[in-house]
Amino acid sequence: MRLPQEYLERMQKRLGEGFPAFLRAMEDAPVRGVRVNTLKIAPAALSALFPHLSAPVPWAADGFYTDAEKVGSTIAHHAGLIYAQEPSAMCAAPLLGVRPGERVLDLCAAPGGKTAQLAAALRGEGVLVSNEFVYDRARVLSQNAERLGIRNCAVVSADPASLAACLPAYFDKILVDAPCSGEGMFRKDGDAVGEWSAENVARCIARQRDILDAAAQMLCGGGRLVYSTCTFEYGENEGQIADFLARHAEFSLVKQELLLPHEVRGEGHFAAVLEKRTGAREDARPHPVRRVPAAERAYAEFAASFFAAPPEGSVTALEGGRMFLLPAGMPALPVRTLRAGVELGTFDGKRFTPAHALAMAAKREELARFVPLSVEEAERYLRGETLPCEAENGWCAVGYGGCPLGLGKAVNGILKNHYPKGLRKV
Repeated sequence: MRLPQEYLERMQKRLGEGFPAFLRAMEDAPVRGVRVNTLKIAPAALSALFPHLSAPVPWAADGFYTDAEKVGSTIAHHAGLIYAQEPSAMCAAPLLGVRPGERVLDLCAAPGGKTAQLAAALRGEGVLVSNEFVYDRARVLSQNAERLGIRNCAVVSADPASLAACLPAYFDKILVDAPCSGEGMFRKDGDAVGEWSAENVARCIARQRDILDAAAQMLCGGGRLVYSTCTFEYGENEGQIADFLARHAEFSLVKQELLLPHEVRGEGHFAAVLEKRTGAREDARPHPVRRVPAAERAYAEFAASFFAAPPEGSVTALEGGRMFLLPAGMPALPVRTLRAGVELGTFDGKRFTPAHALAMAAKREELARFVPLSVEEAERYLRGETLPCEAENGWCAVGYGGCPLGLGKAVNGILKNHYPKGLRKV
């Protein structure tokens, strides 16, 4: 690997005697990992559906190293049972110590790996707001939250300052996985090497400063903030934290750690844990619920046959007929919101049509209508094929190993495929 000379000089100064070992490690192959989505399945049960787990990642419960090269093509991925995540990147979210029922913010969330970790820690209780400023990246984040079946999450796309104006002192826990110079991506992505420059490092430092200041406004007294990056640059890491503490006397540093590729089995990551000592916890207006009685009746009629135990929440209808299930406690979000809670489906004035997200958020025990598939049938379903079906006519969830993959509609012995075209395997 050909690394920029200025970068090498900086790392030599930073690492001293550890620099030769670092250089050797940079010639190694990148490390791959997956995290088990415990909202849907336990690690012990996953091994039968995804036989590619090896050693556990030491700093992340439910994280494992893997030898699988194309995780995204597996049935387990499509079912939302796993999330491909670089092992070092798994270190930050657990440091927040999230507990069920808390209000949690993932401020720089795309593509969604750390959101998945935070959602698993909440166990469906409390509120999770996942934000991504770049809208196209926010769409990917929303798709991943949907695939993973996260019910109590709002995905928004806002600059941090605007979000802070909406939700001051609201959150108990905040994760800032800040945009950075990406030195921990060098082994995985050759383009990251070409994009590195001292000027870009300086731009990242300035941007991180603004993001941290916004996060400080949104954290309540007694709350915890974790700041992380996938770079090794002192100014973006320890130096950034020192500057933040100089500006914010109400915060204290609990711990900080730097994982380096020659010291751990991973690409490297930095994380710092900060606590806010003072300040009251503020509430926010609840998310508005728009009642459309005809739409609610149509959904209730569908749910009566589709579910054995319908998921709890408030049904709200949006302009255009889209319907969502809002979890308890979801705040009003006067910023661009891609999803809040679970998308139920659409009502066109006459009938209700369920959304893919509804199947992905459902648990097997909640479903009255579930069509189990073999491995071969599941692969055919993911390619968009029609399948034979013995189920009673009507909408049904379709799945493998007791885990939903999506929706189908049984019609006279045929299962019409409703797996979204944009997600199908080719």
